[in-house]
Amino acid sequence: MDREFETIRAPDRGDGLVLLTLNRPQVANALNTQMGRDLLAFFDAINAAPAQTRCIVLTGAGERAFCAGGDLKERNGMSDEEWQDQHLLFERMVRAFLACPLPVIGAINGAAYAGGCELALCCDFIYAAETARFALTEVTLGIMPGAGGTQNLPRAVGERRAKEIILTGRPFTAQEAYDWGMVNRLCAPAAVVDEALATARVIADNAPISVRQAKHALHYGMQMDLGTGMMFEIEAYNRMVPTEDRREGIASFNEKRKPKFKGR
Repeated sequence: MDREFETIRAPDRGDGLVLLTLNRPQVANALNTQMGRDLLAFFDAINAAPAQTRCIVLTGAGERAFCAGGDLKERNGMSDEEWQDQHLLFERMVRAFLACPLPVIGAINGAAYAGGCELALCCDFIYAAETARFALTEVTLGIMPGAGGTQNLPRAVGERRAKEIILTGRPFTAQEAYDWGMVNRLCAPAAVVDEALATARVIADNAPISVRQAKHALHYGMQMDLGTGMMFEIEAYNRMVPTEDRREGIASFNEKRKPKFKGR
């Protein structure tokens, strides 16, 4: 991604990796209207041409926060119509994020509150700094999670735990998030992005069509009964059979060399 954005950075780190950074550190990377537009444009571009990228790592600029949630200073004084218009933009952005066919690894470097926690939950899996904290605080402000929080959180930690988190609005630690299954790995604060990028490089070395199809089967299959999910898996699997990458993978194994996958 070589496009310039106002509130995010998305440099190509080579080998098909993109490091997507929320870039408003002066306000704890709070999500404003322009960031909603930028993230929507980023994911729309990725979704339109997924073969050009292999894996994305999402983090926040600075050491203090991943994302503090919606920019409440921008929202102060909004009319009901303006609020709903902005939220529609956020809804479109989240749908584009969740539709991303590429793996997205969250590298949560600091506080992930409200909409920031919801962005983290949109990631396929999460590495978090040991000092990171999470919260869905919306009910303390007269609203509720509206960017997937009521759906993605219970899928990560279970319904009962999610109810406690959302209905109290209380923050929880990275260690608790790890213990509950929301976070995959705890990292030293200075190492969280590097560790996420290292895993992203492992993923990027694998056959890209296989990775995309496996994510597709996992994501949608989990929303089906087992029998339907098994049928869905086979449809995804059959996409691999006629590919060059499948033939290259088997040839490289037999020739005892590293495969060179081309995504076709």
